[in-house]
Amino acid sequence: MTLLDVFGVTNHIEWWQELPRAFVVFFFGLILLRISGRRAFARWSALDIIISVIMGSSLGRALTGSAPLGGTMLAMMLLAFLHWILARMAARSEGFAHFVEGGAVILGQAGGVSVHQLRQHNISATDLQEALRKEQITDVARTRQVTLEPSGNITVLPA
Repeated sequence: MTLLDVFGVTNHIEWWQELPRAFVVFFFGLILLRISGRRAFARWSALDIIISVIMGSSLGRALTGSAPLGGTMLAMMLLAFLHWILARMAARSEGFAHFVEGGAVILGQAGGVSVHQLRQHNISATDLQEALRKEQITDVARTRQVTLEPSGNITVLPA
């Protein structure tokens, strides 16, 4: 029995050949995630989201046989390395971090909010109320600052 028998040929795999592919893809993805660090799923910046979507899509195609297993794994190693490099650059350069991750946006200060900023960044009243509740604040008037973070989270500082 050869590896070709176990893993099949791209676009021509049997259902039972997906099982070893699933095993390899799962552990390969887990190893890549552990190597790239906690950042990949902790912050969800634009950089993190795009790498996650591309990797998930590509690994899914490799699992089902729509893409070659070996080539996909090599490409994912390259993407993990690029993500690691870009994340290191972002950690060392504020300008680069702002370019790839975006910057924080002040939605409100001194107990008031900017309706213009809320609309510009598609923040609903429900989103704002949820952020206030997380900080156990019942009224926006009791805030010092409300900030939309690059990760998409809303940070509320009490007055």
